[in-house]
Amino acid sequence: MPTKLYRFHCTDGHELVTDLKGKRLPTTAQMRVHAERVALGLMERVERFDWSGWQVEVYDAKGRRVWI
Repeated sequence: MPTKLYRFHCTDGHELVTDLKGKRLPTTAQMRVHAERVALGLMERVERFDWSGWQVEVYDAKGRRVWI
């Protein structure tokens, strides 16, 4: 099954955690699951933030935002 490269950036509009490597995934359903894992992983590693205003922005290999 062919895969697509996605990058998962986390932001609150002021701060940004950039995904420079990205991840190759075959379906949009798997992309959404991975986005949730990215968010949960960040919240586990950095406990000092109020996460209520944060979101994961997913970009394709061409730099187009494809999901929030």
